[in-house]
Amino acid sequence: MRRSATLPKLTPQEPKLVDTCARYLLNNAKYLKYDDYLKAGFLIATGVIEGACRHLIKDRMDITGARWTMRGPESVLPLGSLYISHDWDEYWQFHLQQENRRNHLALYSSAIPLIKQVLKAPCSTTPPPLPIAV
Repeated sequence: MRRSATLPKLTPQEPKLVDTCARYLLNNAKYLKYDDYLKAGFLIATGVIEGACRHLIKDRMDITGARWTMRGPESVLPLGSLYISHDWDEYWQFHLQQENRRNHLALYSSAIPLIKQVLKAPCSTTPPPLPIAV
């Protein structure tokens, strides 16, 4: 790379860009072992990631006539990724357990069901007296 940067056809800025690129590659050579990654079966191209982004995000968000706020996609996309990754069933069981703990077990933490607590609460069936006009 650096040898090709000495060609006379280059502008003064281009050799600096080539030098920056070569320095990056040299500094990060220990992370750039693509042959080892391929042998291990890892994907090294971005096409798979770009395809997943298109499938998961663009196809869902780019529906004709749809309007999205920032909160909408932040709520919908995690659920879509759970479904696509086949983790939905495991997530849903976890979700139900959390809902049960938060909404039901808390009501019975003192071993007295909520209805008994309500029935014991002091209340009157007669309306309060009207204020007296002075």
